[in-house]
Parts: sequence; structure tokens; C-alpha cells
Amino acid sequence: MSMLDSVTDNVLRTPYQRAVADYWNNNPNDDRINVKLGEVDGLYHHHYGIGDYDPRVLEGPAESRQERLVAELHRLETAQADHLLDQFGAVRADDRLLDAGSGRGGTSIMANARFGCRVDGVSISEYQVGFANEQAAQRGVADRVEFHLRNMLDTGFEAGSIGGVWTNETTMYVDLFDLYAEFARVLRPGGRYVCITGCSNDVIGGRSSAVSKIDAHYTCNIHPRGDYFKALAASKLVPVSVTDLTAATIPYWELRTHSELATGVEESFLTAYREGSFQYLLIVADRVV
Repeated sequence: MSMLDSVTDNVLRTPYQRAVADYWNNNPNDDRINVKLGEVDGLYHHHYGIGDYDPRVLEGPAESRQERLVAELHRLETAQADHLLDQFGAVRADDRLLDAGSGRGGTSIMANARFGCRVDGVSISEYQVGFANEQAAQRGVADRVEFHLRNMLDTGFEAGSIGGVWTNETTMYVDLFDLYAEFARVLRPGGRYVCITGCSNDVIGGRSSAVSKIDAHYTCNIHPRGDYFKALAASKLVPVSVTDLTAATIPYWELRTHSELATGVEESFLTAYREGSFQYLLIVADRVV
């Protein structure tokens, strides 16, 4: 057994987790859209966007249309990350933030640039961790932004050592009760958790073929909306605001249908959002004593 196998055996607790990690480790080039959008300015995200798109990107010379589309999609996904970071309010330079399911690290790098604080990211993908650490090194912030091969259900950080933690479209890969128990452990009293996620309508989401297609496309397990609040309450994480971002994310998906980078899941998202079986939710919660 190699040293890497020994490490990943401690990180990957189930066959499902190993399958997810194997996909990202062995097929990074399948993820064309996130890579292409990240090349615009070197901020590589693994999430979707919010806000209205500029209709002019669909006009003008045909030969540069795809380039305009890529730039605009990236602007919308960066706007989503900015909106997530807005929810933390004032963060001190001596605070520590945690990006749970950090992907290629774009939002962590943005958080450090905004707040000047230390940011740690965790991912179960060796490839993603290596890529993200390279990005931090290239930007000269590796001493303040670091990514770790760890499981978000068992981050390894000391109890009460984290001032704020976020998940950005990653909760559908884990058990929410286990996840929030870990966040409650690492957050200091009064610390904040911010979540942006897709979730199914508690009443009709389970019967939606569009939601099922999204699940199948990403090999994930979309949680019903109500499960988030049950799991938060179980770990004494108290919601302070809940915002439905569904209307704000629909333009992103409409624009993506025009891109040559479209993956085929766009219509499922648009159908699910429009029929009300799926929602794009922002939850802000604080840890109480």
C-alpha cells in the first residue's frame, strides 16, 4: 500500500466517497466548463452563477460569441461567490475561515483577498487539493490560503478554532446531520456558517423527473429543503437568514444553454426551477453555545 493509499483510506470512509474522489482525480479534463471559465482570470470555481446576464453577449460578431459567453458566465459565478462572502460581514485579519468542499479553490482565494485572514479548504480529491494549492502559490498567498486532503465530515481542525465556514454546492454529497455536527464542533461560539445549495421541494421534489436527472448527472443526493433546518437545529446552528436565490440563478442557466460548453443538464435545472420542485437556497446560520 502506498502512502497516498494510506492517507486516502483515512479520508474516504465509504465506497461512494471513494467513487466521487476517483472521478475528480482521474477525469479532471471532463470538467471543461469550470476549467474554461477559470481561465478568464485565474479564479477557478465549482459552482453556478447569479444575476442577470448582459444580453449583448449574444449579439455582435459570431466568431467571438463563445468567448463573450465564457466571460459572462464567469462573471456570474464570481458574483455568486461574492454574495456568499458578503454574508460573513466584517471578518478580522486574525480570523480563520474554512471552505468545506473547496474544489479548485477560487472562493477561498477571494476570501483571503477580501478579508486578509487565513483560509483553509478541504477536499477529498487529491487532484483538486494540488490544483488549488498551486493557484495559491502562484498568487503569493500560500502562507495564508492552504488546501488539505481531508473529509468535510472530519476536518481535523481543533474545536472552536474556526470563525466561519461555508459550503458552496457541496452538501448534496454528505449526510447533513454528520456535516453540521462537525461544523458545530470546529466553529467558535458565535461563529457563522454560510451555505448555498440546490435543494428539492419537500412536497413535490421527490416526484420530479428533472430533480432525478440532476441527481444522476452529478452522482449526488439532493436533500429536501426541510432537512437542512432539521440538521442545523440538531447541532445548535441557528438560521439568521434564508434567501431563495432561484430567480437569481435562472439567467445563468438560460445563458449556459447558448454555450458550446453546455453539458446537457441545463434543461433539467431550468425545468426543475420553473416547476418549483427545486430551489437555489442561501442559508446563514450562527453557532450558539
